[in-house]
Amino acid sequence: MAKILDGKKLSTEIRDELKQDIKSLKEKGIVPGLAGILVGDDEGSATYVRLKEKAGEALGIHSETVRLSKDTTEEHLLKEIDRLNFDSEIHGIFIQLPLPKHINENKALNAILPEKDVDGFHPMNVGKAWLGQEAFFPATPDGIREILVRYGYSNLKDKHAVIVSTDNLVGKPLASILVQEDVGANVTLCHSSTPNLSDYTRQADILVVSVNKAKFISADMVKEGVIAIDFGANYIENPADSTKKKLVGDIDFEGVKEKAEAITPVPGGVGPMTITMLLCSTVKAAKIMSHSQS
Repeated sequence: MAKILDGKKLSTEIRDELKQDIKSLKEKGIVPGLAGILVGDDEGSATYVRLKEKAGEALGIHSETVRLSKDTTEEHLLKEIDRLNFDSEIHGIFIQLPLPKHINENKALNAILPEKDVDGFHPMNVGKAWLGQEAFFPATPDGIREILVRYGYSNLKDKHAVIVSTDNLVGKPLASILVQEDVGANVTLCHSSTPNLSDYTRQADILVVSVNKAKFISADMVKEGVIAIDFGANYIENPADSTKKKLVGDIDFEGVKEKAEAITPVPGGVGPMTITMLLCSTVKAAKIMSHSQS
């Protein structure tokens, strides 16, 4: 039976550690500040921004949300980003994606100062990540790294990591983490549409899946002893209660856990780590800025 990689438990532990870091910063007169930008009225995005705001405030982080209408011009958005860039009380900035179609997403993300880009999407942070230099990473791969480290899987030398995701949110940044010398994994990135995908997934010592297809990876697609990391979020019919939906991942948890050495559950695995790692990056940004000013 697989070891359960409990992201909810780890998230609580990390937030307790952050409280101490924030206390130390406040003793120096520095309050870590996180600003989010929400464009439009998408309910899911608004809820997620509120969760980030609430989590930050609970730790003593100064949280600010810039809410703009869906008709906001690109020029106005860039002016707001510029204002936050030069606000000394703000150490981290994130833009809640997606943006309305009339706004160039890359242009907006690139406008954030790299040292305040706590979401890790600025090309300078992306480039530094691949070069193995100090950088900010997107919260999900950062959370996956933290899960692996805290459960004793930090040294993956000569292990084969297969990532079924090629996006900028999970796949590519996670590859840039796992491929570095201090981790040492051999990394394969796969598209979910890859023919004979199981030829790759069965080779995985560490398998990471993020495609949002319910139970996409079945037990016959993994080998014995795999470490399975699931960042899928899919709502399916709940057999126990037809009036409610059930949240499941991209990995068939019940089947794969019988073969895996370790596995993340959904919910309760990678998900709880995402906001926590964003807060970690905000505190890290505040520390870096405090050192540069001293």
